Amino acid sequence: MSKKGGVSVYQEPRKEKVKKKRYRSEEKKDMISGYLYIAPFFIIFSLVGLYPALFSIYLGFQKWNGLSPMEFVGLSNFKIVLTDPLFWKSVYNTIVMGIMGTAPQLVFGIIFAFLLNLAFLKFKHFFRVTIFMPYITSMVAVALIFSVLFSDHESSLVNYLLSLAGVDPVNWSSSEWGTKIAISIMVFWRWVGYNTIIYLAGIQSIPNDLYEAATIDGANKFQQLIYITMPMLKPFIILTVFTSTVGALQLFSEPTVFLGNSAFTRDEAMTIVMYLYRDAFKLQSFGTASATAIILLVLITVFALINTSLIAGNGRKKRGENA
Repeated sequence: MSKKGGVSVYQEPRKEKVKKKRYRSEEKKDMISGYLYIAPFFIIFSLVGLYPALFSIYLGFQKWNGLSPMEFVGLSNFKIVLTDPLFWKSVYNTIVMGIMGTAPQLVFGIIFAFLLNLAFLKFKHFFRVTIFMPYITSMVAVALIFSVLFSDHESSLVNYLLSLAGVDPVNWSSSEWGTKIAISIMVFWRWVGYNTIIYLAGIQSIPNDLYEAATIDGANKFQQLIYITMPMLKPFIILTVFTSTVGALQLFSEPTVFLGNSAFTRDEAMTIVMYLYRDAFKLQSFGTASATAIILLVLITVFALINTSLIAGNGRKKRGENA
C-alpha cells in the first residue's frame, strides 16, 4: 500500500464512506422521529374516525340491535330506509330549512364583512366580536333565547312585533312552517358571524390599490362590492358554500334544542340526522341507522359538488364575458 507523506492514500475515501454512513443514519433517525411525531394523530384518527366509519359501512348491511348477534341482510336496510315516507319527509325538511337558513347567511355575510371593513366605521373590533358571538354561544343559552323569542304566546317578542304590523300571532313551536322558519332563523343567527369573519379575512387580503383606483374612476361602494369584492372573494365563497352545504345537511342541534322532547315525535321538523339518531338510539335499529348515514354521505357529496361547480361555472362564465 503506497503512502504519501506518511498518510495512506486510502484514508480519505474511507473517511468519506464513514461520513456517508453517519449521514444516512442521521437521515433514518430524522425520518423515524418524524413518523413518531405524526403517529399520535393517525392512531387517534384511526380509533375515533376511520374505524367508526368503516364499522358503520359494515353495519349498513347487517341487522343488529346492539345486543343480539349480527345478521347479514344485504341491501334490505337501504330498501327499508328508501321506502320509508318519514325518511323522504326528513330529506324535504332538511333541504327546505337548509336553504332558508344558509342562503341568507352567505349573502348577509358578504354584506356585513364589507361594512365591517369600511375605513370610516368606528368601534370595528366591538362589532366584529359582537357578530361572532352567536357562533361560540352555548346551545343551552341559544335554546333559552329562542324559546322566549318564538314562544306560542301572543306576548312573545316576535308575536308582539308581528301584532304591531297587523299580523296574527304565529304558533312557532306547533305549526309546520312556523317551526321551519324559527329553526332557519336560529341557524342564520348562529352561523352568519362565522361566514362574516371568513369573508372579512378575504376582503382584507384584497389590495387597497384596486379600491383606490375604482374610487378615482368614480365607482361607488356598491359598484366596488359587485365588481371588485365579489370576484376576488370567489375562493372564500366556494369554501363557505361547501361548508354551509355540509352543515345544512347535518342539521341536528337547532331542531332538537328548539323543540325539546317533542323533536323526535314530530314529522314537520324531522331532519336526516334526527331520523338517523331516532333509528339508532330510540329504536335500536343500528343497521338502518348506518344505511341512513351512508345515504347522507352520498347526498352531502352530490350537493356539495353541485354547489361548488355552479359557483365555479358562473365565475368562468363572467371571466369569458369580460374577456
